Amino acid sequence: MEVQAFVDFRKKVNDNISKVIVGKEKVIDKIIVAFICKGHVLLEDLPGLGKTQLAKSMAKSLNCSFKRIQFTPDMMPSDITGLYFYNQKTSEFQFRGGPILSQFVLADELNRATPRTQSALLEALGEGQVTVEGNTIKLNSPFFVIATQNPVEQFGTFPLPEAQLDRFFVRISLGYPTQIEEKQILDRFLSEDPISDLKAVVSLEEIDYVQNNYTSVYVSEYIKDYIVKIVQATRNSDLALVGASPRGSLALMKASQAFASICGRDFVIPEDVKEMSSEVLLHRIILNDEDNSFIDKIVNLVETPHEEL
Repeated sequence: MEVQAFVDFRKKVNDNISKVIVGKEKVIDKIIVAFICKGHVLLEDLPGLGKTQLAKSMAKSLNCSFKRIQFTPDMMPSDITGLYFYNQKTSEFQFRGGPILSQFVLADELNRATPRTQSALLEALGEGQVTVEGNTIKLNSPFFVIATQNPVEQFGTFPLPEAQLDRFFVRISLGYPTQIEEKQILDRFLSEDPISDLKAVVSLEEIDYVQNNYTSVYVSEYIKDYIVKIVQATRNSDLALVGASPRGSLALMKASQAFASICGRDFVIPEDVKEMSSEVLLHRIILNDEDNSFIDKIVNLVETPHEEL
């Protein structure tokens, strides 16, 4: 495994996206981690903070085909997956693919769609395929979904069920920019949208390499125990009704491997686990009261392993 390839991949993609998105390098790193792990991102934030611009910038940087789906209550599953229609010229049924067949999909305001339509994404997110009228269609590679939802406005929305939340590799929030960053945004968008000049910075070969080799990053028994203890602590806490599942443990291990690789290491350290734990685990847990710092509290309670790496 060539660690420098991961470092270069992260730098090229992050630097390119940062030409459009101001001051969110750490957030971009974690989205890159999800992409390397072939996971998907739930981007939960208020309107106007750059979610769509971020998704478009990343798709351009990765040279991926891009589709944006604006979810509404009247949308049908076939609007996402595609459908078979009767071609009168050929007297045969033909398949017309939906936007989910793109390599990079922005599922905008996912929680505005009905549960039936939301469920159309489950197979795509979990299996990398869709089934239309009994026929299974493999999705493109790479395949990456960024879904957005507004955490405040709940009128006319359908909250995502826990089973669907668990399909997302990470849940991330951009947050408001600082005063200096907001002024930089004004300067950057003063005359034109910088996304129009954005070019692809990585090749398909580079994407294949990072997605297929990050699992070579070494995970010691101490780190595995550390991950398991954190996840077990979410199940045993009085603050949680339901703790994270073994899928959460696996996701945290994979995220830690990918994060270590883009930091230039071929082994995982406890700080990698701490860095990714909140984004990977929080949306997989049902709390008595909403508390975005819950995972940080859990991590602080679990003893950090010390070893010679």
